[in-house]
Amino acid sequence: MSHEARGRLMKKLFGTDGIRGVAGIDLTTDLAYAVGRAAAILAAGDTEPTKLVIGRDTRLSGAALEKAVIAGVVSTGADVVKLGIIPTPAVAYLTRAFSADGGIVISASHNPVEDNGIKLFDRAGFKLSPEEEAALESLAVSECVFEGSGPDGCVSDASLAGRERYIDYIVDCLPVRPEGVNVVLDCCNGAAYQVAGEAFKRAGTTVAEINNADRGDLINVDCGSTNPARVAVEVARRPGFFGLAFDGDADRVIAVDESGAVCDGDFILAIIASYMKEQGVLTDESLVSTVMANFGFKTAMAERGVKIIESDVGDRHVLAAMRQAGLNFGGEQSGHIIFLDHTTTGDGILTGLMLASIMAATGQPLSELRKVMLKMPQVLINIPVGAKDRLPGAVRLWEQTKAKEETLDGRGRILIRASGTEPLVRVMVEAPAQDEADSIANELAGIVKEELG
Repeated sequence: MSHEARGRLMKKLFGTDGIRGVAGIDLTTDLAYAVGRAAAILAAGDTEPTKLVIGRDTRLSGAALEKAVIAGVVSTGADVVKLGIIPTPAVAYLTRAFSADGGIVISASHNPVEDNGIKLFDRAGFKLSPEEEAALESLAVSECVFEGSGPDGCVSDASLAGRERYIDYIVDCLPVRPEGVNVVLDCCNGAAYQVAGEAFKRAGTTVAEINNADRGDLINVDCGSTNPARVAVEVARRPGFFGLAFDGDADRVIAVDESGAVCDGDFILAIIASYMKEQGVLTDESLVSTVMANFGFKTAMAERGVKIIESDVGDRHVLAAMRQAGLNFGGEQSGHIIFLDHTTTGDGILTGLMLASIMAATGQPLSELRKVMLKMPQVLINIPVGAKDRLPGAVRLWEQTKAKEETLDGRGRILIRASGTEPLVRVMVEAPAQDEADSIANELAGIVKEELG
């Protein structure tokens, strides 16, 4: 490996959701090889690993990075089971189902086309802990990761078998088959394109699909969970249909009711938690949500006797809080929803199936189910910055934030945080009136740009 390439490896690798960056610049094939090799070595422990499963989304850079990761894994003598283009939650499930020592996903989730990433799962299908990530990172950038090569392991292809097994599994998780429910699926030109439609058809729904192609050049481009307006347009053309929009690796979903109204993760959590509580299957009548949850969501859950445990943003933090509290349900506003009785990570397709199942069980369309909560006006502004690490020391920003919180006087809230995966600072404001929320958010966003831009 060249000195320049090794220098790139010396940077901190892991963010809030695996390794992520611009393909070919931040995330090179050299790095992918090193991470694959390190992952296999750590999975082996004191024994030789049996196999690792590897899947990816449709990104144009995915094939080259997949090849490099596989080369790194098999160079240790470990075997690889290729899952092809497949959702992240499917890799988590198949890691367990195939009795693998770990799972690797090559995806940048909802990020732009030019980005890519690597997510890793342990043999139980859970994302690596911060301590495990630190150990892998240390090994990946060390000289010793490239020493001691022996006979290569074997590579087998289980793309079709893996998809079929995952689809059968998530359909079998449903309490009620959603027969007679009509749905438009926006597959985001990503990892869901071969899976989502088949899963919903097998469950008994009538399906219309958009953006369901192997188009890595269009993944997340004006479609999917970050742009639910696309699926809303299609729903408007089809009376009696609701819509679901997945992100690039299908670990999150945003819904649209039959009138075209968007139902984000807060609505989805509220609907499903209320139903689970009624059915007596919501553990401790509690769930986990994040600091980004809308104030209206919190009010709705309190009215229904559902307790909320709050975590930091990110499905990893949601899951950690769920496991610590022994809860079986949680998620976040962005559409990562975790059913810990069935999955070990956010699963957009299973979440959408669960919504359809509840619609079938209650006989209510999504427009009625969403009335479980009233959303408080919320503004979220993402500000590109050059120095997000200076956010804690931005004194003028925090002084003005405190002053604005005093004017709200408990009628809303302000949250300012740096993105864990992108060079952004996010300013979120909730207030009783939209114009008040807009005014506060725009003023604080301006200060962020001045101080950190």
